[in-house]
Amino acid sequence: MASYSLEISSDSAQLARRCAEQIAILIKLALDQRDRAQIALSGGSTPAGAYRTLNGQHLPWNRVDVLLGDERWVAPTDPASNARMLGETLLAAGGPGAHACFHPVPTQLESSELSMQAYEQTVRQLCPGEPPVFDVMVLGLGEDGHTASLFPGTSATTVLDRAVTVGVGNGLERISLTAPVLSAARQVIVLVSGAAKAQALQRLLDPNESAERTPAKLVQPHSPVLVLADAAAAGGLPAPG
Repeated sequence: MASYSLEISSDSAQLARRCAEQIAILIKLALDQRDRAQIALSGGSTPAGAYRTLNGQHLPWNRVDVLLGDERWVAPTDPASNARMLGETLLAAGGPGAHACFHPVPTQLESSELSMQAYEQTVRQLCPGEPPVFDVMVLGLGEDGHTASLFPGTSATTVLDRAVTVGVGNGLERISLTAPVLSAARQVIVLVSGAAKAQALQRLLDPNESAERTPAKLVQPHSPVLVLADAAAAGGLPAPG
């Protein structure tokens, strides 16, 4: 069973700074040990501030492979595209982060199945191991308890023999890393912001909560999951002591 290390920031701005700081530390650690580092990032509004901050970090970005934990099957120019969001934040021109090696999900292919197969090949080429191992895995947490594109009650949550699968969430097809790959990362960070996520965060941290209802519980790495939350998201948690 996964263990969780919870850090609470006072607001979303402090949360973004803390997340960027932690990712930078982990990248440096990985590059001290290996020639390249592989990180998988989440989409959504919560991490965007962290990625903007990270863009200013002077790291050996040319040795960092940036991938996505999941992506909506939309054009890269679509406002819903996670790749577009990264292009406007971490990879924005003018900052050091623009020199990172970005490997987007190829959503321009004829079907989501072909995109899934192509992205699986990319993941396996870049990340050694079975399942493939990322140095850093940044995940979000949905109000319904989903993470990446592993939504409650969908077949994507049950895929164990692939690195990448096709999921469906909120009416859109999505390409997502599978639970075994999410769990194989050397460090998993779950980023949670806002009062609307408070109940989902309580469920994630509850040892009795089922993975069927809260698929984020499927992420079971060997090291403790670092949960970075703002005060609004953590407001429903019992007081320590």
